[in-house]
Amino acid sequence: MHVFVTGASGYIGGAVATRLLQAGHTVTGLTRDAAHARALARLGVQPVTGSLDDAALLAEHAGRADAVVNAADSDHRQAAETLVAALTGSGKPLIHTSGSSIVATGTTGEATDTIFGDDLLDPGSTWQPGHPVRRARVAVDRLVLAAARHGVRTAVLCPSLIYGEARGLPRDSVLIAALVRQARAGGVVRHVGAGRNIWSTVHLDDVADLYLLALEQAPPGTFSFAENGEASFLAITSAIARRLRLPGPLPWEPGLAGDVWHPEFARHALGSNSRVRATRARALLGWRPRHHSITDWLTTADLGERDR
Repeated sequence: MHVFVTGASGYIGGAVATRLLQAGHTVTGLTRDAAHARALARLGVQPVTGSLDDAALLAEHAGRADAVVNAADSDHRQAAETLVAALTGSGKPLIHTSGSSIVATGTTGEATDTIFGDDLLDPGSTWQPGHPVRRARVAVDRLVLAAARHGVRTAVLCPSLIYGEARGLPRDSVLIAALVRQARAGGVVRHVGAGRNIWSTVHLDDVADLYLLALEQAPPGTFSFAENGEASFLAITSAIARRLRLPGPLPWEPGLAGDVWHPEFARHALGSNSRVRATRARALLGWRPRHHSITDWLTTADLGERDR
């Protein structure tokens, strides 16, 4: 299979591209950076330099490929519309990347008991997140899922907090990198509020395996979370403190002078809960994730030492 992967030099896209190559598929990868294009070529990916704003380029390479994975930007509606239009009536797979931040609740570092399932965006569902940025992302997810009615074998995969070493070009998990960056800047590891807020988690290698399964066998219109375990931010930051040999973790309140984090990011990403269950991935696609503990991984993780 020839697969066109957007975001091939990114954290998720790079892992997916690498996994597809391991499975014997041909991969064309979109990246915005010429230097990244050369690095992708060394990995065996056929690079295409361009951006999601180039509709003609996206349509051309989607049309040439047997399948498309959009792993570049979950919120770029124009790119999703372009890919859907290019594949309409073809029966080809289009795997779109969302993220479990769409269900994030709370902003203060306190826990919630609310857990979301894979039926969240099924036909007939009127569920909407409260935050406008999350509503916009869900609108893109629904746009892609609806293309199943127009001859595209669409699936939306919604990973939770991803951890693990990059498998393509060097990249870091967004939320873990933010916590580490703050810790190094301030000399102490911190979490928002009491750090009791909980996120579901998933290893990058297991995410890549799920994309491969979805490409091969997901029915049209499939929505699936990706998770295998969960942890509080107190547990995560405690593991980071041990790994970096820094004091903490200590509570932190957004909006203080000298903040490394933007207060909105801190409250809505690092202070929220995002608890999901990937029932559909396991039951429908036969996904069997191998990694289950982000805190165990953090005890030996690089945590960006190469960038110091």
